[in-house]
Amino acid sequence: MRSRNQTWMLLSFLLLFLAPKTHFCTAADTISAGQSLIPNQTLISKDENFELGFFQPGTSPNSYIGIWYKKVSVENKTVVWVANRDTPLTDLASFELKLSEDGNLVLLNQLKVAVWSTNITSSAMNSSEVVLGDDGNLVLRNRVKPSDVFWQSFDHPTDTWLPGGNIRYDNRTKKAQLLTSWKNINDPGTGLYSLELDPTGDQYVISRNRTQRYWTSGPWNGRIFSGVPEMRSNYIYNFSYTKNENESYFTYSLYNASIVSRFVMDVSGQIKQSSWAANTKNWFLFWSQPRQQCDVYDFCGAFGMCDQNLPSCTCLDGFKPRTPKEWNITDYSGGCVRQTSLQCNTDEFSLLQNVKFPANQRSNQQSLAVPSASGADECKSACLNNCSCSAYAYSGGCSVWNGDLLSLQKTPDGDGSGIDLYLRLAASTGAKNKGTRTPAIVGAAAGIVAFLGLVFLVVWRWRIRQSVGTSKTVEGSLVAFTYRDLQNATKNFSEKLGGGGFGSVFKGTLPDTTVIAAKKLEALGQGEKQFRSEVSTIGTIQHVNLVRLRGFCSEGDKRLLVYDYMPNGSLDHHMFNQQASKMLNWKVRYQIALGTARGLTYLHEKCRDCIIHCDIKPENILLDADFCPKVADFGLAKLIGREFSRVLTTMRGTRGYLAPEWISGVAITAKADVYSYGMMLFEIISGRRNSEHSEDEMVKFFPTWAARKISEDEEVLALLDYRLEGTADVEELTRACRVACWCIQDDESHRPTMGQVVQILEGVMEVNPPPIPRTLQVLVENEGNIHFFSETTSNRSSQTRSTSSASSQTKSNISLTSSKT
Repeated sequence: MRSRNQTWMLLSFLLLFLAPKTHFCTAADTISAGQSLIPNQTLISKDENFELGFFQPGTSPNSYIGIWYKKVSVENKTVVWVANRDTPLTDLASFELKLSEDGNLVLLNQLKVAVWSTNITSSAMNSSEVVLGDDGNLVLRNRVKPSDVFWQSFDHPTDTWLPGGNIRYDNRTKKAQLLTSWKNINDPGTGLYSLELDPTGDQYVISRNRTQRYWTSGPWNGRIFSGVPEMRSNYIYNFSYTKNENESYFTYSLYNASIVSRFVMDVSGQIKQSSWAANTKNWFLFWSQPRQQCDVYDFCGAFGMCDQNLPSCTCLDGFKPRTPKEWNITDYSGGCVRQTSLQCNTDEFSLLQNVKFPANQRSNQQSLAVPSASGADECKSACLNNCSCSAYAYSGGCSVWNGDLLSLQKTPDGDGSGIDLYLRLAASTGAKNKGTRTPAIVGAAAGIVAFLGLVFLVVWRWRIRQSVGTSKTVEGSLVAFTYRDLQNATKNFSEKLGGGGFGSVFKGTLPDTTVIAAKKLEALGQGEKQFRSEVSTIGTIQHVNLVRLRGFCSEGDKRLLVYDYMPNGSLDHHMFNQQASKMLNWKVRYQIALGTARGLTYLHEKCRDCIIHCDIKPENILLDADFCPKVADFGLAKLIGREFSRVLTTMRGTRGYLAPEWISGVAITAKADVYSYGMMLFEIISGRRNSEHSEDEMVKFFPTWAARKISEDEEVLALLDYRLEGTADVEELTRACRVACWCIQDDESHRPTMGQVVQILEGVMEVNPPPIPRTLQVLVENEGNIHFFSETTSNRSSQTRSTSSASSQTKSNISLTSSKT
């Protein structure tokens, strides 16, 4: 009896072990023949970087097989690849992912019919296995000979481009590999926007529906894509481009493998490069193209208006969203439809002021000219008499648009690049600002308006004189301006001084003749109470080396800051201008470097709470009438809030000053400003941008060459702007060079504080020759790929005597923090 029981136990064990259908065990990285993956089971890569399994995106009830980051913890999974993106699963419990008998990986539904498959034919497939790699690549390979790869997910990307992957063009089949956006945040299906390689120009392009191109990287010139100058600051990513008779492709990797980074063809129509910030548990946007959301072709759909300030879309007057449900999740591709159908000859027109030209859907032309229309009335009639005409404009000539209006953009205040467009609406809609009037009526009205305008002007000037200093409320030391005050002061924002990711700056004059600079903030999501609170805090911060905040404006969605006007503009205008009359001598440069350091020290160490600037660069150092430096835009990091990193990294010229911790995910401290200051100090010394593009299309990165010179304690005059012809105090120059190199050390604990920088530049503290920063050392070791500044551009300065020969001795073997005796 005992023997019989043992026999049955053995048979049961063998049947269980030899069963043809076995489910995969959680936490393995491999699926072998006969094994399957079912819901609630996952495949995890060896070092637990990536995970594969079933998931539901956003609020969707549908399920998909996908790969996501295992170590990136956010509310929703960060999915990098989807197998069945266009064939969602509805009854999840009965599905399984299985390595079939023919060696293919297949996704089976409840009827055991393949929903998705790798679909490969090979005689060696009977010995296949599936492995999820730590690079995020799912590989179907030969179990006996792993180097034989039958299929891999890197060859079939969805919306994400991971390091080590490539988006290629097959030169034999003439087929392009696509990186295609999701439809929306709840649907990973094939979306409207795609990135692909155009082999004819060796460039990447983004298009809508693969028909309308709206961005290009520019051709590969052997070093970078010409339309992506940010690639010159190549201290994080290793780029390469390959072209042969079989294929063309671009790929990238990371010098620091601990950084988590990805490229995504986003649902917004922008290609975005992001890195994971572990300290804040958020994705940090490092780069995106097109920079402006409204530059994405037809982002708001037909009859939608794109507003860059939000950024968002609204339907034109008389229209409503075609699919409100999609609009609520920021999927505007469906556009807008008329609330009331047109009646042709009885229709009216509504005025849309200062909008950018729309594109015509049918002809892909911006507009159709009507040469026979010699005036506004005739132009209106030409459109009205054509039932297909949707809008017209008259500005020295008549233009009409037929069919749907696409890519309409609202231009910012003060930007006169737009046109007045008359939109066709049904008469029952109640069109505003209807069309144009006859010349007789216009002439009569003009006379009345002129008279009333003259009376109004006299009264207005009298009231302004009476109200100077009394009509504005005051919070602390700040003036609370009305929007009309600033419109009047800036002549309706007509004189633009500059602009960036935070907004545009306009010159103005107050009634008491005080000249101001008014900054119109964009991408601001704060309420009025919080905005006033933060502005009041900034207003209490006053220092000789900080731009003074005079006041602000907060009305509705309008947010403006009012500063003292700086007559000598920004530092970059003087440093990088080739006109000798605008060139700054060494004494002025040194005082600018010292004054800027004092301003940052005040922000970091003297305020009640440490204020991190986050965007130190020459453009944010303003100069008063005496060339005294003033740090501008401090406090905006907190004022802008969570949108700050997005705004910061989309601004041209900012990336070269960002500390490595912005990318690696380490917490941002005041030492990030120290790094940016060091990069800017190198530019003050050399009189040129740190990263320049030479005529031979090679990248020149000055800090690398300078750091090597400084670490080897070589002649510092070779680093000086050659235009100064060696006219500099050598001891001051040595201090500046050394402190600049200490400031850009990779480890923030090795960087000095801004207080120490001030002491070094003042001569109170001395400093040893610094080591070459690790990221720059990588570039030194790869000199074959990077063209550094050569001494031929600076040897004129090294051969000239210094104005202070007595100070040419530099001390050694003294630590960074030791005091001068």
